[in-house]
Amino acid sequence: MRLGDPSIAVDGSGSSAELYSPEERRRRDSSPWTLIQGILAPIQFLIFLVSLVLVLRYLATGEGSAAATVSIVVKTSALYAIMITGSIWEKRVFGKWLFARAFFWEDVVSIFVLALHTAYLVALIGDFGGERDRMLLALIAYVAYAINAIQFVLKLRAARLQLASSRMAFAS
Repeated sequence: MRLGDPSIAVDGSGSSAELYSPEERRRRDSSPWTLIQGILAPIQFLIFLVSLVLVLRYLATGEGSAAATVSIVVKTSALYAIMITGSIWEKRVFGKWLFARAFFWEDVVSIFVLALHTAYLVALIGDFGGERDRMLLALIAYVAYAINAIQFVLKLRAARLQLASSRMAFAS
């Protein structure tokens, strides 16, 4: 067994389970929300990379706090956008707004990531802690986001492997 193997259950049960049923795959492929997610995800990742550099620059030099702060707010806004549209996508494909079997653990971590980003906004708006404390909170949120992004990349890989496996089985 290896991580991302489509024969590994995505629900953590240990039994073999496909990521998408044929009907879910059809709904996924026909949904405009799939394209929206496909566009928003790399945009959010690019925003994350720029913001990460700005936050690390501030933490290393003490300079650029305004640019870093704006970038964190933009990153958080992108996160909210992808979470909202992702929930709509999940409802269209799986019939649940969040925590569908296939994406349960990704959604759990996503909620944690969203909570950390929201905590940053609350600290910023409420002027809680110092600038450095808020930047460290943003950095923690970014580590959680990176873990979540890896989860989704592995899930995308599993979906591609599942599709290839299904095609090979159909061709046999």
